[in-house]
Amino acid sequence: MTAESPAPSLSWRELETRVGLDALPAFHRSFLTWRGVENVDGMPLRRVSQRVDAELNRLVQSGGARRQQDDWLLEAGALEGFAAYEALTP
Repeated sequence: MTAESPAPSLSWRELETRVGLDALPAFHRSFLTWRGVENVDGMPLRRVSQRVDAELNRLVQSGGARRQQDDWLLEAGALEGFAAYEALTP
């Protein structure tokens, strides 16, 4: 009998690489909207980046992710319901 191993964590930085540089601003704005941040479309890109980091840190605080150096490792299911992410996964 084998123990079921936990699903591997998802690297936020690897996910951003999969999204691609051209699509990254829209992906970030989509992520913030999904997280309930208001007025995302009017935010300057630098502010969007800061808010993404803040939301990822909130995921850490709630147990949905953990910080590893300059990356966030998201637990399985942390992005459930986030359509822009689900469109990237098979």
